[in-house]
Amino acid sequence: MARRYDPERRTRIIDAALRVIAADGIAGLSHRTVAAEADVPLGSTTYHFGSLDELLTAALRRSNENFAQALRDSEAFAVPPAGDGPGAGGDRQGAEDAPGAGGGRGAGLADELTRVLGEWFAGERGAIELEYELYLAALRRPVLRPVAAEWTEAAVEVLSTRTDLATARALVALMDGVCLQVLLTGSAFDAGYTREMLARVVEGRAREA
Repeated sequence: MARRYDPERRTRIIDAALRVIAADGIAGLSHRTVAAEADVPLGSTTYHFGSLDELLTAALRRSNENFAQALRDSEAFAVPPAGDGPGAGGDRQGAEDAPGAGGGRGAGLADELTRVLGEWFAGERGAIELEYELYLAALRRPVLRPVAAEWTEAAVEVLSTRTDLATARALVALMDGVCLQVLLTGSAFDAGYTREMLARVVEGRAREA
């Protein structure tokens, strides 16, 4: 019998791996459990992913996309079309730096990042826990560390459109810490506290400049 062409099979296997991890944790992940979840032959999973590390790497890379995409989807981080005239690109950024412009960059950027985090936590908590379970798996699995770093770099790249590189990295580190505290303590996301801490980072940079 001819082999059925299935160009989406690799993607379905990754999605199935994420569902297995969400239900049973990384300890429950195996080629067999993923094959059963994806409803594909066992040989398909080993064909596309020769080891569980390869499968975990693909799953982590997929989950990484979610938060960075949430930032990109925010109007505050949209890249204005070239040739839009005053207010586009650097002019827009300069306007935010000016004293009294909408409360300053600290207020505006902190507000927007807090809104993005709030919407993220307003979604399914299990999905966020899954992303961080994969992220923290890099502590024990060195092969995952470069992929975990991709998450940081993707978020920094987006934030760098609104501030300098060092501040962008500090903001990402702070947001990461806030998310971990919320997840590990089971507490509710505190928008007021988060906004204040984010604003301190941005306004501290502005004072130094």
